[in-house]
Amino acid sequence: MTSASPKQPLKLGTRRSPLAMAQAFEARARLCAAHGWPETMVELVPVTASGDKIQDRPLAEIGGKALWTKELDAWLISGEIDFAVHSMKDVETVRPEQFAIAAVLPRADVRDVLVGAPSIHAIPPGACVGTSAPRRAAQMLHARSDLRIVGFRGNVATRLAKLQAGEADVTLLAAAGLERLGETGVGHPLSEFEWLPAPAQGAIGIECLVERDDLRHWLAAIDDTPSHDAIRAERALLLALGGNCHSPIAVLTTAHASSLTLRAAIFSPDGAERVEASETFAPHDADGPARLAQRLLAEAPESVTVHFSGAP
Repeated sequence: MTSASPKQPLKLGTRRSPLAMAQAFEARARLCAAHGWPETMVELVPVTASGDKIQDRPLAEIGGKALWTKELDAWLISGEIDFAVHSMKDVETVRPEQFAIAAVLPRADVRDVLVGAPSIHAIPPGACVGTSAPRRAAQMLHARSDLRIVGFRGNVATRLAKLQAGEADVTLLAAAGLERLGETGVGHPLSEFEWLPAPAQGAIGIECLVERDDLRHWLAAIDDTPSHDAIRAERALLLALGGNCHSPIAVLTTAHASSLTLRAAIFSPDGAERVEASETFAPHDADGPARLAQRLLAEAPESVTVHFSGAP
C-alpha cells in the first residue's frame, strides 16, 4: 500500500537500550512498509531514560514506571518528537490525557524464560533468584518457598553478565525481549498456563498526542486489533486493582472469536498467598476487567489486598 508521505521525516522517540532500539526498528519497518515509504521517512530519536540510568535499586523505590516514559513524554509535549515507541509492560497504567496509544504491534511471545536451570523444580534448594520484579519474585516464592530473591536490574546483557558473575543462581527474562535481540537460545521458556505472564508483556505500543490526527491515521495501519484488545483489557485490570510497581500481578489473556478470557492471579509479595480468578467478556467491555478485579480482591486476604489500592 502506498500512502501520502509526510512533508518531512517523522521523529520516533525511543529509549536507547538495545531492546528498545530493536523495538523502534520494528515499529519503523512496519509503518514504512504499510505506507510504501522509504525508511528515511522515520527518524529514530534515542533518549537515555531515567530508568536506564539508575540500576542499583528496584524501580519501585525510585519512581516506578514513569522513569521509562518521562523523557519521551516531555519530548512529545514539546514537539521534539512526533511519536514514541514503548514496551507496554513498562508504561504506567494512567497516562496523561493528551497522549493516545495509537497502535499496538502484533504481540510477541508472552512467556518468561528461566535462565540457569532447566525448570523451576530443578533449581537447587536454597538457590538465589535474581529479579527485581514483584510478580516474578512472588510467583517464584509461591512455587519454591526455599529460594532466596536478590535484586537484579539492568538490560538483558547486564542481567546475563550478573548471572555469569555469580550474583544469582538463576534469573528470569521475557521471551519476547530475547527474541527481539536474537537471543533465542538462552534459557528455558516457562509455560504461560503454569507461570502467568506480566500484564502487557511482549507488546510494543506507539504513542502520540491525541490532537495529531495525521499520525493516528498513519499508525492505524499497523495497529493489531487482537493485540490492542488484550493490552487494553490487561491495563484496565491493573487500573481496577489499583496495582503499582510493588503489586505482584500476573495475567494471561486468551482470545476467542468474539470475546476475551482474562485469567489473573495476585499474590502477597512473599508468595505465601495466591488468589486466582478468570473472567470472559467482549473485547470492548470496560466492565469485564473491573469485575475480575473485584472478584480477586474479594477473595484475597489482607496480606494481598494491602498492596492494591483498588481494594474496598
